[in-house]
Amino acid sequence: MKGLLIFLVKFYRLVISPMLGPRCRYYPTCSEYALIALQHHGAWKGSILATKRIFRCHPGCQGGFDPVPGVPLEDGSQTQETETSDSEENQDAHR
Repeated sequence: MKGLLIFLVKFYRLVISPMLGPRCRYYPTCSEYALIALQHHGAWKGSILATKRIFRCHPGCQGGFDPVPGVPLEDGSQTQETETSDSEENQDAHR
């Protein structure tokens, strides 16, 4: 299932997206976000994350940097949501 979903996203990127032109307001783009989410989180959770992201990406949104939660960034640091949950766990351990 995961392989089929990744194929569909790649098909969209190669065939459909060039006809529409750049529209995504986020970095990484919605299709790149979907690929990362599917590869890292699997078919079910990756699809949910990608769908939520697509619904957030519209002309009225501010856009900007929006990494896939739980996936380390290229520089090796964790995403903000992961860092927040880690710091909350550390605070709970010290209580």
